[in-house]
Amino acid sequence: MSAVGRTLREIPPARGGLLDRVAARLLAGALADLDRGTLVARLPDGTERRFGSGPAETIDVADVRRLIRRIATRGPIGLGESYQAGEWTSPDLVGLLALLYRNTEAAVERHRLLASAAKVRPRPNRRQDLLRARRHVEYHYDLGNDLFWLMLDETMTYSCAVFARPDEPLADAQRRKLRMVCDRLALTPADHVLEVGCGWGSFALTAAGEYGARVTGLTISPAQAELARERVHEAGLDGLVRIVEEDYRVHRGRYSKLASIEMIEAIGEKQFAAFFAACDRLLAPGGRACVQTILIPDHRWGRYRRSPDWIERYVFPGCLIPSLAALERAVGAASRLCFAGAEEIGRDYAETLRRWRAAFLGRLGEVRALGYDDHLVRTWDFYLASSEAGFRAGALHDVQIVLER
Repeated sequence: MSAVGRTLREIPPARGGLLDRVAARLLAGALADLDRGTLVARLPDGTERRFGSGPAETIDVADVRRLIRRIATRGPIGLGESYQAGEWTSPDLVGLLALLYRNTEAAVERHRLLASAAKVRPRPNRRQDLLRARRHVEYHYDLGNDLFWLMLDETMTYSCAVFARPDEPLADAQRRKLRMVCDRLALTPADHVLEVGCGWGSFALTAAGEYGARVTGLTISPAQAELARERVHEAGLDGLVRIVEEDYRVHRGRYSKLASIEMIEAIGEKQFAAFFAACDRLLAPGGRACVQTILIPDHRWGRYRRSPDWIERYVFPGCLIPSLAALERAVGAASRLCFAGAEEIGRDYAETLRRWRAAFLGRLGEVRALGYDDHLVRTWDFYLASSEAGFRAGALHDVQIVLER
């Protein structure tokens, strides 16, 4: 039996009793079957244990008993919680998490009981009423504009960039992405475009400033709205851009074009149909929408939508990344919209996230000066690293979808 297996046997059973013990033994077996890479575990006593074969990724464990108990009883959520608690770290966090991503599918097939144990605490996936939606947005975005200023580039764009070359400045890559959305919409000065989830105004500034379109931007984050209005005013675009604090479900109007950039992931599965019904209602006949969204591969959707998720618990309450098939069903069931095209841009999300994480970690003194503690730093480090790892391993995608009314 491996050292980890022996450690698992020595841990007093956590609450949950037999299920916890079974999950712990299955976890030890899963590590033994690791492939497409080697996991090197450096234990507190200075010894190392190796699992798998191929290129090595290292985990430095400060508290092996707590780490294993969390993973055995909480699954992937427990791995993130253990990192937040400072119970382990890695010299290459992204590489380590990418290794685990690459082994996820094979592990589920080999250890179906372990996968079932991870679902003991199922994803809530509640319907988001207007008040809950506002609270969820405030939980993340109202951490403070200053925090996002430290992490993002000068465009303040919080979505996948599109790079022309590896060393291209992030701001230039973000502007390219924003222009791609405008071009997919075929924007002209004759258009009035609605942006659902306008963030800090980067798309509105591009659509109005470079294409001459009128823009109405919706957000339910007061912090975002305040900064977006300031940026619009500084750009001299008050006559073309209006920022409105309002939920898309209650907004009224008629628009020739509609854009939504990585907003639909935040609303939860039960709101997909409501989102597309609103797009249908708000678009004029002959109108066009461009929806950019992160996607889960269709074959993972059934398991993912039922399983607990660390990012939903600690970073984006209420979120659920859709699959393309789930969106197609929602469009067909709730609207008269037709798919007119889609392009994958997720190949560049790993690099986008790498840049954000490097900026965040490179300015930790300023982050702490804003009043954020070590727990938040570890939380955001794990969030950015795990997201980058997901894209590098091919477990996540990002697509610009064009819909016509």
